[in-house]
Amino acid sequence: MSGIMSSHVTRQDPLEALTAHLDPPFAAVDLAAFDANARDLVRRANGLPIRVASKSLRCRALLQRALARPGYRGVMCYSLAEALWLHGTGISDDLLVAYPSADRAALRALAADEAAREHITITIDSAGHLDFIDATLGAGHRTIRVCVELDVSWRPLPYGPVVQIGTWRSPLRAPAEAALFAETVLRRPGFSLVGVLGYEGQIAGLGDAPPGHPVRARFIRAMQSRSSAELRERRAETVRRIQALTPLEFVNGGGTGSLESTAADSSVTELAAGSGLVGPTLFDAYRRFHPKPALMFALPVVRRPAPGVATLYSGGYVASGTGTPDRLPKPFRPVGLKLTKVEGAGEVQTPVTGDAADRLSIGDRVWLRHAKGGELAERLTEYHLINEEEGTTESVPTYRGEGHCFG
Repeated sequence: MSGIMSSHVTRQDPLEALTAHLDPPFAAVDLAAFDANARDLVRRANGLPIRVASKSLRCRALLQRALARPGYRGVMCYSLAEALWLHGTGISDDLLVAYPSADRAALRALAADEAAREHITITIDSAGHLDFIDATLGAGHRTIRVCVELDVSWRPLPYGPVVQIGTWRSPLRAPAEAALFAETVLRRPGFSLVGVLGYEGQIAGLGDAPPGHPVRARFIRAMQSRSSAELRERRAETVRRIQALTPLEFVNGGGTGSLESTAADSSVTELAAGSGLVGPTLFDAYRRFHPKPALMFALPVVRRPAPGVATLYSGGYVASGTGTPDRLPKPFRPVGLKLTKVEGAGEVQTPVTGDAADRLSIGDRVWLRHAKGGELAERLTEYHLINEEEGTTESVPTYRGEGHCFG
């Protein structure tokens, strides 16, 4: 981390006062909100440990802050190269790469590092993954820890055309299929099966209270209830069959949006969460929990082209996913601003409208919130951690600020 830059609160708004020395664009993290969110996630986890999803933070200082709290254990990485880097920096000795890797250089680095092989687990879901690793590392390679991922999406039609609600991830759906693949792994030299993973995106990543859509909300709640019940039985049977073949160190499930339902599944031994720590806008559409906005970014006003309009510099920090309006950033402060439908969030300028726009002058700031947790870190090299209680601001690098981009 870099040094601490202190600023005493001299205005009514501590966020503005503690960042007055900074020129936007920049991002700030309200540590009080971050810590409150961390406590609430532990409450919702109901005693199960939470593995921190690194893709939702992409900042070592924030990973360290979460892992230092009771109730958090291990990191869920999105890249093998990232896991190797985090292991080398001492972030954690329990790193799960939750997505299959075709990074030959990273696989060779893993195989060559005895300590990393003991602490990093990679995800697989097909014999093709085993073949790729064998072809990359050669015959007789050192043992690689692996985790089998399950398809935990919901299919409302047991017969006929496949209608899938959830993410397209693993092909391993039925308990018998997963157990058969586990047998394949266990027979394969150079691999150690240590865990099972399943991400129920149709529950964890889909808000059940979309604003202005009451009919859609009722459908989502009914779907999630049925999916949760079906998954509890199917996952439990899958885990039972695999554990009859070999002991498992962990069964990981869930995400910020499904901690309660996943924790109620007795076959699950740990949960995963990350975005809930920083409270992006996609989680405004949930009934069961309400994360505090902890991560936000400031843009400067650079134009006043018309009454009721202020134009901001930059701002095109659009979240990945469906390409729908809910993936756009949302103006946060001052209250009463919104993006235009014509320009949205632009590459080099972002106009905002509303009564509050007329109170803005050139050089003033507008604060916005990103739709997702970690992607903002790909646009900025540092985050500014705001400690209102101590009256300080600490600047820390994001992954980008440390010279790393893992895709």
